Amino acid sequence: MIRKGPRNLITDVAGLRVGQAEDVATRTGVTVLVCDKPATAAADVRGGAPGMRDVVLDPTSLVGEIDAIALSGGSVFGLDAPSGVQAWLKDQGRGFQIAPGAPRVPIVPGAILFDLANGGNKEWGEMPPYRALGRKAAEHAAKEFALGNAGAGLGAVAGLYKGGIGSASSVGDDGSTVGVLVAVNSVGSPVIPGSNLFWAFPFEQDGEFGGRAATPMPFDLDFPADMKGAPRPGAHTTIAIVAIDADLTRVELQRVAIMAADGFARALRPVHTPYDGDLVMAVSTARRSLSAARPFEVMRLGHMAADCLARAIARGVYAAETLGSFKSYRDTFA
Repeated sequence: MIRKGPRNLITDVAGLRVGQAEDVATRTGVTVLVCDKPATAAADVRGGAPGMRDVVLDPTSLVGEIDAIALSGGSVFGLDAPSGVQAWLKDQGRGFQIAPGAPRVPIVPGAILFDLANGGNKEWGEMPPYRALGRKAAEHAAKEFALGNAGAGLGAVAGLYKGGIGSASSVGDDGSTVGVLVAVNSVGSPVIPGSNLFWAFPFEQDGEFGGRAATPMPFDLDFPADMKGAPRPGAHTTIAIVAIDADLTRVELQRVAIMAADGFARALRPVHTPYDGDLVMAVSTARRSLSAARPFEVMRLGHMAADCLARAIARGVYAAETLGSFKSYRDTFA
């Protein structure tokens, strides 16, 4: 029996904390996952318009462990956010030892979403706010954190609904734990056409995104009417982090990331479009050893991660609040 964790957050995976910082006037923000110690990482990119920095997570690359991950608004301007996180980590003495006597280099991959057209004041002058937001978010990392209009989710929009930060966790009977952190800013809709029901409804646990019961209904198989209009390249992205406590190799972890990406398709429609920058970064804290049946365990963890990601997406949209002209799911279906 797979159940949600005690917090139902990615921090149910031991060894992780999350910090967030916002610029309310600009309607943007940064969300940072901080690892207590370097963690193995891998990535899978599905969208046609990704925005990434330092995603050196290929199993064939030299550096296979990360210290933190930054998710940011601001489109390419938001790629400054990892620099602020790196500065904070360097102050803590964290980072990859490239050579004896050389300064340690904190490894902080980053991914961004487009929130430049949400009505906020984007006239920030010569210095975009993202480096400072990244550092502030890292400084405030904790086990508990807000969902919805927080961090990188402050300016996010999912279809025609206000998007946001979502998180969820899953725990197996053997204690294996999977957690997800996601910023939902999709071109696709999270809601089944003609209903108030999330696409992710079959995976909901304990009413975590409204507990609305499903009833049989016909619906149009064409593009949903409540997806974002007039899509533009680079303007829509759902970026996610999957965390696992199992001791996985980099290749095994990448397979989990690939499987986890199916969670996008379980919660959003359409998905992985030319306009989306969908990606999953997977992290292993290596707190739990796997059994001898490693391929089966990897399959099970990937399966858990995909369902958990679908739940986290719906939670992020459900928790979001109306911002300007972008109406929340709860206000839409009040």
